[in-house]
Amino acid sequence: MAKTLLLDQDAWDLVLDASGNIAVADAPYAAAQDVASAQRTLRNDCWYDTDRGIPYREMVLGQLPPQALFQHWLEQEALRVPLVKSASAVITSFADGAIGGVTNITLTTGQTITTTV
Repeated sequence: MAKTLLLDQDAWDLVLDASGNIAVADAPYAAAQDVASAQRTLRNDCWYDTDRGIPYREMVLGQLPPQALFQHWLEQEALRVPLVKSASAVITSFADGAIGGVTNITLTTGQTITTTV
């Protein structure tokens, strides 16, 4: 099973467990959190793989790419996460530099999870 460092949902920062150690999240929550992190990654920001991430700087900031293209980017980033078998992004708001919506992901275990975009 996949594990990841647990992040505070509001601050998107590390959380400590009851013993004062960095908290860890297990699947299926780990996969959902990793999808949300992948979708927040800017292209070229991952030094180990500059092709990862959404091209916010190049094609989103100051522009308004087609909503279908943005949905595609979100889905592609979700599919890079281990244990994710399929992903379907649904954009609910897409204007004035604010993007809102959800991504429905299905894990290789068959479990379905919804993450916030």
